[in-house]
Amino acid sequence: MKRLRVATFNLENLDDRPQAAPDFADRVAILRPQLQRLRADVLCLQEVNAHAAVKGGMRELTALDKLIAGTGYGRFHRVVSLGRGGTQPADRHNLVILSRLPVIEHRQLWHDLVPPAAYRPVTALPRSEEALAIEWDRPIIHAVLALPGGRRLHLIAVHLRAPRAAWLPGQKERHGCWQSVGGWAEGFFTATVKAAGQALETRLALDSIFDAEPEALIAVCGDFNADEREAPVRTIRGDEEDTGNGHLAGRVLVPVERSLPESQRYSVIHHGRRVMLDHILVSRPLLGGFTGAEIHNEALGDELVSPATVWGTPETFHAPVVAEFAVPKG
Repeated sequence: MKRLRVATFNLENLDDRPQAAPDFADRVAILRPQLQRLRADVLCLQEVNAHAAVKGGMRELTALDKLIAGTGYGRFHRVVSLGRGGTQPADRHNLVILSRLPVIEHRQLWHDLVPPAAYRPVTALPRSEEALAIEWDRPIIHAVLALPGGRRLHLIAVHLRAPRAAWLPGQKERHGCWQSVGGWAEGFFTATVKAAGQALETRLALDSIFDAEPEALIAVCGDFNADEREAPVRTIRGDEEDTGNGHLAGRVLVPVERSLPESQRYSVIHHGRRVMLDHILVSRPLLGGFTGAEIHNEALGDELVSPATVWGTPETFHAPVVAEFAVPKG
């Protein structure tokens, strides 16, 4: 292997159950060519749903299995996030790492480094007299992959909370409809805390890696639901302009999309606005082998407009992001 291709792709509620919409066969027809075009050696996926074949059985990623059947990804090593019980995947929005490289070890982080924030809502009905725990929606996955020549690649897969107001008791009448502006604002604040808190946990995991391996090869991949100037990405990147300490420059992560013209730097179209929400952030040692980035956004639809105008669209409204590297020698 002379080149290493790392990719991230949000599949948006990949599900093969009959009641799921849109039609799964239509989704496979659209998504499989997109996956094959990536030619990825390491692929980070978000929003992969799971379900049990029989009531009470173990949940399985049958939709993913069908999607990658007949492709090279079907033979890859696999790391899957687990639900809150820690024994099986969640029913919705699992993270998956598919890797041609052997997986040396992996772990899941979910309030292991940062406890849930304690907060007493002020608009909840009835009024809460005690602080509630603000927990992250999903875990983080950290996998260590074996590169040819004996080097190790640390891959961290994330899917941070979207900037969409979190539910509050008595304030949300139905999906998307709030009882008051203040209630919505507090729900939006709560969602912001979730994203910022998980970004902090990701950064602390990175620092623990750098403590053990100052020259670590690291890639943080996934749907950050934020562009590089927003707080979650800034927290994970750790730019020296934010820390004010040049001695920490070796711990800064660099977004690979910066190598592309600004007109191409978008992975989502939101109400006509092009935004870069999906990222691959890499450490300086890994950046040394960086040879190029791709964002496959040529056929990207508007995530607000398209679902309202196209019935049962099989598309995902996130573009895949790819980074290619020369494989470092041991």
